[in-house]
This record gives sequence, structure tokens and C-alpha cells, in this order.
Amino acid sequence: MDVRDGLSTTLRPWIDKWHYLCAGASPVRPAPAGSPRAGRQQGQAVVAVRYGSLAPLFLPLPKGAYLGTVAAPATKVVLITGASSGLGKAIGLRLAKAGHTVYGTSRRPQLNESNGAFTLLAMDVTDEHSVEAAVAEVIKRSGRLDVVINNAGLGIQGPAEDIAPAMAAQLLDTNVLGPHRVCRAALPRMREQGSGHLINITSVAGNFGLPYRSFYSASKAALERYTEALSTEAARFGVKVLTMQPGEFNTNIAAARLRPEVISEVNRPGYEKAMAILGSSLHYSRDPDEFAQVVERVIASEAPRATYIVAQGMQRFSIFLKKILPGRLFERLLRKHYE
Repeated sequence: MDVRDGLSTTLRPWIDKWHYLCAGASPVRPAPAGSPRAGRQQGQAVVAVRYGSLAPLFLPLPKGAYLGTVAAPATKVVLITGASSGLGKAIGLRLAKAGHTVYGTSRRPQLNESNGAFTLLAMDVTDEHSVEAAVAEVIKRSGRLDVVINNAGLGIQGPAEDIAPAMAAQLLDTNVLGPHRVCRAALPRMREQGSGHLINITSVAGNFGLPYRSFYSASKAALERYTEALSTEAARFGVKVLTMQPGEFNTNIAAARLRPEVISEVNRPGYEKAMAILGSSLHYSRDPDEFAQVVERVIASEAPRATYIVAQGMQRFSIFLKKILPGRLFERLLRKHYE
């Protein structure tokens, strides 16, 4: 067991509690029997204090505090893109188990991909007609559309100099314009309903220019800013638009990353070392169901935050450092990590 494993064993209970609180509402301590607060809690979901994602990680976890009540979670009609594996599948399984009507999408859906727990529809997020057809099918079957989770996406790796513009365009078409197509198709129904959640899954990578993953970072940063603008535009219609930034979770995204056919010799040493470091970090990746649990809480919220950072340890702390350190100093720290 190395040092990080030892620290993880010792600190994990505290770290998990803290990140759970930062990611969403914490469980509330039951009120004493017979008290007025206990009566208000019966049959209702209780919200708790939420602390910002910039809070220092070393602070102890305070107890949940009662702030009021919200309506008990209702069954929702949910559409999840890229639901045949990874985070999308975990979200679909979790929400279906909770009683929601879940539709997942895949470019070539197979029944066994969803374990029979939810319906899989065909959708290619790079094809506008395919997107419109899938959204229309959900509305036809269920009569409404309450939640859209834009999870489908591509990864990419390689020195920025070696990535051809055509490959970069392929990534941006999927990771940025793909969610845009889905939002465009879903918004008219949500506007008519006067309600809805549009959730764009980005990444903690969107907070940094990660070496040898330049276009991945760029695509997730672009989706963050797109979501921010759309949220302002759609709020007047009762539609809640937000992003969720996952850290490292145990999925197959690495196997499906785009890669340039040739890595230039001048860039090869740095690239290979960075990829080795990236691969070794997967040992510390988390169960995708942990992310799905946060999604479940978010769609039950009547006032979700603009952004949820669902990451642990150094990944979350790095976001904090990026905000407070001079740009070049942070860049040197990042470079040193990959050297």
C-alpha cells in the first residue's frame, strides 16, 4: 500500500462527507419527536445547508441544518444521451430504480446495454434529424419531457500540434454542437410545460488547459459557457439549465479517445510521460454510481445550482488553486505534475 492509499484509508470518511456536501444537499438530522420541525418533515423532502465548492477541503463537516421543505420528488420523464455505458448507463440505472421513466440513447442501441432497466433509443448527436426524431419519440410515448441529461461525448488525446483540424472539428461537433442540438429539440416542449431540467455533463478538465488534451479541455470549457448563456435565456420559461463536472470515474472513455495517427518525435517524450501519469491515476477513479446519486438529487431540486463539481481530493483542490494563483504559477505547477 503506497502513501496515497494510506492517506485515503485514514481520511476517506471525512473527504467523502465533505465532497458529498459540496456536490449537493446533505442528509438532514431528524428533528426530535414531537417538535414542530418534526411535523413539517413528515411526508416532505428536507433541504440542508449547501456549502460552495471553493471551501477548503480541510474543514470538518458541519451537521446538516434545517432550512425548510420542498415538494416530495415526483416521477419524471428523463432523456439521457450516451446511455449505453459509463456515466450515462449508471445514471439511467439509478434513475430507473428510483421510479423515473428513463429513455437512454445510443448510436446503435442493444437491449443488453441497459440491462432491460430503461428504454434505449437510437440517436446520433451529430445528426440533427436523428436528435429531433429521438426527442419526438420520447414525447410521443410519455407526453412530456422533464429532464434532459447531455452525457454523450468523445475524448481526445495528443499534442495540440499533431491534431488535425478535421479531428478537432469532429470532437467539437460531438461535445459542443451535440448538446446544442439536443437542447434545441427539447426546449420547445419544456417551454410549453413551463418547467424542465437541462443538464450538460462537462468535466473538471474544462477548468484547465490540460496538456495533451487541449481540445478536450476546450470543448468542455465551451460547453460550460454555452450552458451559462442558455441558462440566462431559458430561466424566464421555467427551465433550469446547469452543468455537472465529473472528475475521474471508472468508465471506458479512455479506450474511445480520438488520437492522431502520428505523434511527432519532438512531442513524443512529453506525450508518453503524460499519458503514463494519466493512466496510473485511473487506480483512484470512482464508481460511476456515485455520480449518478448526485444526479438523482439534482433533478429533485427545485432550485439547482448553476454548476456541480463532482470530484475528489486534488482534482477539486486544483480548481480552487486555479482561481487564486497567478496564471503562470499555476501553469508551472501543472507542467511539473506531468513532467
